[in-house]
Amino acid sequence: MNNVIDFVNTNRDRFLDELKAYLAIPSVSSLPEHRDDMRRCAEWTFAQMRGIGLQNVHLAETPGHPIVYGEWLGAPGAPTILVYGHYDVQPVDPIEQWTTQPFEATVRDGDLYARGAADDKGQVFMHLKAIEAHMKANGRLPANIKVMIEGEEEVGSENLDDFIRNEKARLSCDVVVISDTPMFARGVPSICYGLRGLVYAQIDLRGTKTDLHSGSFGGAVANPAIVLAQVLAQMKDRSGRIRIPGFYDDVRALTDQEREEFKRLPFDEKHYRKDLGAPKLFGETGYSTLERTWARPTFDVNGLLSGFTGEGSKTVIPATAMAKVSMRLVPNQDPDKIAALFEAYVRKVTPKTVELTVTRMHGGKPWMTDLDNRFIQATGRAIEQGFGKRAVFMREGGSIPIVSTFQQELGAPSVLFGIGLPDENSHAPNEFLNLDNFYGGVLTSAFLYKEIAG
Repeated sequence: MNNVIDFVNTNRDRFLDELKAYLAIPSVSSLPEHRDDMRRCAEWTFAQMRGIGLQNVHLAETPGHPIVYGEWLGAPGAPTILVYGHYDVQPVDPIEQWTTQPFEATVRDGDLYARGAADDKGQVFMHLKAIEAHMKANGRLPANIKVMIEGEEEVGSENLDDFIRNEKARLSCDVVVISDTPMFARGVPSICYGLRGLVYAQIDLRGTKTDLHSGSFGGAVANPAIVLAQVLAQMKDRSGRIRIPGFYDDVRALTDQEREEFKRLPFDEKHYRKDLGAPKLFGETGYSTLERTWARPTFDVNGLLSGFTGEGSKTVIPATAMAKVSMRLVPNQDPDKIAALFEAYVRKVTPKTVELTVTRMHGGKPWMTDLDNRFIQATGRAIEQGFGKRAVFMREGGSIPIVSTFQQELGAPSVLFGIGLPDENSHAPNEFLNLDNFYGGVLTSAFLYKEIAG
């Protein structure tokens, strides 16, 4: 591996310049005005994959944005790795809060600032450069590698499941490697072994056909805004426990070993609270903050809309009220079952004085793997070689629904090895990627292919 390491270390400046060029493409998948930029970014990814020596590289067209695929299968008898990532990014609003332009990548104090730097172009590029290092230094890879980079992750990966189902044979592999998660903290390389799932829904209430004068009609009809507040208040008790009947039936409990491992992590609850700007932390009684955010299910209101919200006053009884809500799920909760339980409970607690509509928006299954999984252990060895320190094991409170799809459709386990940071602002202004993490990630990825091959 010495020649691979030397190649990475002597090409750092070029890697950074190329990454800046990648980040300069405004590949915002959610905005129609960036459709041409999405195509340009897919073509840029295509050119990179061909240039580093991958074969059968092509753009797989979808009803949305294309998926870029390439492979190198020149290691008969060795395991096959599928590397997954995405080239699309979040919108940049509010633009005025960026210190530098979001698509003009800028280095400040060892961090690279740009939209997509951490989520997920920087982490995709890390793998491409690790592949290049092996190919240029040795003329081959230690394992068979397939690379699939999509362009719709930030809009729900609407076409990815169908692509995977239709391309099962092409995508068959022994393990999926995903780099789209953060480390636990700066200087603490991490392996994520669990993700929460998701149920997202909208509640709509209608009381009357139009807004009404609150003086003329107040006291004669139900106010949908008040009814909605009362409905939402019945979702959780004062200890933070969700009141939906059956909600906790399938929750996999934390093991004593996990709880001890969480306690050993360098987590300062006071610092965490201060960083958030919260006067006091709150969550389900009986669990630590890390346990609540990683391994316990949640119910949250994500948005509320009703009545007059403009400047000044307007005395109306609103005709409608709306709430968007989400439930984060943990193993072994099923999104369809939880969505049905939620809808049944909402219908039970909503009075007949309003019309109710519940709309299921989207969801995803939770995921978890065993810590003694051989691919997880290989990743731990690779991190120790690439970063010079042992990895910690953590869960992630967010959701990556595609992980469950890989398990279900390909029968392949996933390894979640990310190099972002918890404060990287991945969906906010001033997103950044730490460059030491990037270069350490390139080396770790190169070691990972070798460790999996072994």
